[in-house]
Amino acid sequence: MSETEIRDDRAAGRLEALGGDGEVVGHIEYFVLEAPGRALVPVHTIVEPAHEGQGIAGSLARELYGMAAREGVVVAPLCPYVVRWAERHPDEAPAADPDLLAAAEDWQRAHPERF
Repeated sequence: MSETEIRDDRAAGRLEALGGDGEVVGHIEYFVLEAPGRALVPVHTIVEPAHEGQGIAGSLARELYGMAAREGVVVAPLCPYVVRWAERHPDEAPAADPDLLAAAEDWQRAHPERF
C-alpha cells in the first residue's frame, strides 16, 4: 500500500484512501459525536473490489485511531470491520465506553438519512 495516501474529508465524514492516480480506492464513513462525549464514530468501511486484500481497510482503521489520538478524542466504532480491527489491535485502539457506544447507536438511529 505504499502508493496510497489517506486524507480526511471531515465535512463529508469520510476518511479516504487514494491510489497512486488520485482515485479513491477505499474509505471509512464516520460522524463526530458531540455528547455525552466527543468521539469519532466509524459506520462503514468500503474498499473497492479491485483493491481488496492490499491492507487498505486496516490502514484506514489505523489512521482513524491515529486521528482520534491526535485530536484527544476516542473512537466509538459501529462499523463491524473497525470493531474487529480494534479487537486485534488493542494497543492502538482503546476500547470505547459502553455509554458512548450506546449514544453513537442512538445518534445513528435518529439520522437514518446520513448512512
